Amino acid sequence: MSLIERYLRREFVSTFAAVVIILLLVSMGALFADLVQEIARGRVPAALLLSQLGLRTIRWLPLVLPLALFVGLLLSIGRLYADSEMAVLFSVGVGPKALWRPISQLLWPVFIFIACCSLWWGPWASYKAKEMIDTANRSFLIAGLEAGRFVELPGRAGILYVGELATDGTKFGKMFGLTERDGRFDVITAKSGDLALEGDTQRILRLEDGYRVEGSYDKTDYRMMHFEKNEIRVPDREQEQKSAVEIRTSMSLFKDKNPLAQAELHWRFAMPLFTLVLAILSLPLARSEPRQAHYGRLILAFLSYLVGMNLMLIGAKYIGSSAIPSWAGLWWLHLPMFGIALWMYSRDGKLAAPSKRSAA
Repeated sequence: MSLIERYLRREFVSTFAAVVIILLLVSMGALFADLVQEIARGRVPAALLLSQLGLRTIRWLPLVLPLALFVGLLLSIGRLYADSEMAVLFSVGVGPKALWRPISQLLWPVFIFIACCSLWWGPWASYKAKEMIDTANRSFLIAGLEAGRFVELPGRAGILYVGELATDGTKFGKMFGLTERDGRFDVITAKSGDLALEGDTQRILRLEDGYRVEGSYDKTDYRMMHFEKNEIRVPDREQEQKSAVEIRTSMSLFKDKNPLAQAELHWRFAMPLFTLVLAILSLPLARSEPRQAHYGRLILAFLSYLVGMNLMLIGAKYIGSSAIPSWAGLWWLHLPMFGIALWMYSRDGKLAAPSKRSAA
């Protein structure tokens, strides 16, 4: 490897790393705000804040890394043009096409990483996040209940107290509960019980050997009953609505001919391929004259990313609704994008043919 290639590779990698850090900070800030909002609504237990943030970041990487690579290459190559370094490279026989080798040394590791996140790690992160929330809904410990302490139920639905709590947080002893609604109160005590989950969100308190007192604060129409077993529906948590196909493995989607499964599969393949298109486009779009402002090209590049991303989203939606046959996938979009990128790459650095008027 020549000294020039090592220099170019170092420039590309350092700029790409800086853009990745900035985009991840912005993305994680948005993910953190959304996650705090879901915790406030009761969708996610507060104890799972950091773990859910990390798992959701893995899902976001296939969306962030292509843009980071694209912007990083545009900034680094544009700086070479702006500082007249490309003119010096041209003078020693290093043209735009020679930049592809140091670019590919950065591109292929990023491409493989994005493919792994999109095809394997992202679905695993979605499945793990859902599994952790489901487990938390079955446990009093993760919900914030501690033995010997009064705890307010989600949504201010009442107060709960347990004297004993199992290590896994699913069984308890010596329970006291108070709920209020429309000026009436309901007091329940039980010797033992546990927490069960029915469906995705409905939680049931199963109590044994206890008493229940119902009444009103301003009246004396109290009613007390003794029970051997009693089931109480705990206020449901709002859970994030996750599509079943998002948590499935790519191999299971490949075998499933359902349109929704095929749409998810083609979407997972789309992100690595889109990364290749953006890398090829970075060379012609980064070209500029010395002392020429190149921020306009950055805006054009960002618009290209948004248009390509929106077209892929629309295409995946059409596949899921059977408007586009699953065998066609998103190739009707990938092939034209590759064609345009290769055409612009082949034309980069070539002088325009003189016109007849100029020759005359």
